[in-house]
Order: sequence, then structure tokens, then C-alpha cells
Amino acid sequence: MHTYELEKNIWSEKDFSIMGWHDSKIWGFLADTENFEFMIDLDYIFQWIHPREGETYFKFWVAPVTMVFENAYDILLDIESRQGELEVADLHMVNERKTKNGRFDEHDFRFDYQEGKFKISATGFKMYVRTAPILQSRKALNYKLRGGIDFSREYRSS
Repeated sequence: MHTYELEKNIWSEKDFSIMGWHDSKIWGFLADTENFEFMIDLDYIFQWIHPREGETYFKFWVAPVTMVFENAYDILLDIESRQGELEVADLHMVNERKTKNGRFDEHDFRFDYQEGKFKISATGFKMYVRTAPILQSRKALNYKLRGGIDFSREYRSS
């Protein structure tokens, strides 16, 4: 298996039930208050590959993504990291309700981290895959391979 068949390069809250963020590494946060967006740069693990016979460790299909929360507000960030890294344990989409004007649905999105928690209220999210997933023995890409910190939304083929 040398290539990963990416189903699509833009995911949203509509895909939430088939997605998982466990062990995804967070590289950065950006608040765009002008557009009411909150962005996260992270390495998303598309697939965990079980060790083959004679192998000991998992392999992972990983890609850098930009996760954009739309109409974002009420942000709570409570993190304590001794090593400076931030790794997602789980993401929950809870407390569905109508917006104050009654026109849209919104949720609370709660990230649980090994190092703390993060909560945000938003009408939804889009997760933009920036490159094809790479098969590797680590759950996160290195800084150079992923192209540094990036909040772009464009897919770049190799």
C-alpha cells in the first residue's frame, strides 16, 4: 500500500460521525475575528495501519490540515504542556441549539487533550486537507515535511 485514496479534501461537521482526531498533533491556533473564524493547524491521522506479521509498530497515513470553525465564539483554552506539544485525545460535538437569531444550528466543540482542554462554540467547521496523506511510522509529520505552520485552505498535490 503506497498511496492513500483520499475520499475528499474538504471535510465538515456533517462528516463528524466517521472522523476521529485521536493522537492528532496541534501545531497552531489563529483567530480571524474579522470573519468570525477560529483556525487550527494540525496533523490529521486518516488511517492507522496495524503491524504486519513480523512487525511491531503501527504505521499511519497522516496529512497536514487546516480546521476552520465558522461563526466561532466563546473560546476556552486550558492547556498545560511541559514538553510544548499538544496532542488530541478526543473531539466532542455537543449541545446542539439554534443561534440567537434562530436561523442556524450551532454546537459546542470540545477537544480533550493529553495536556488540557479546548472548547469553542460555532455553527460548524470545515477541515481542509492541504496535501496527500503520507505513510509513516510516526503519528505526526515533522516541521519541514509538513511545510511549517500553515493556515491555508488549498490542496497542493506533490
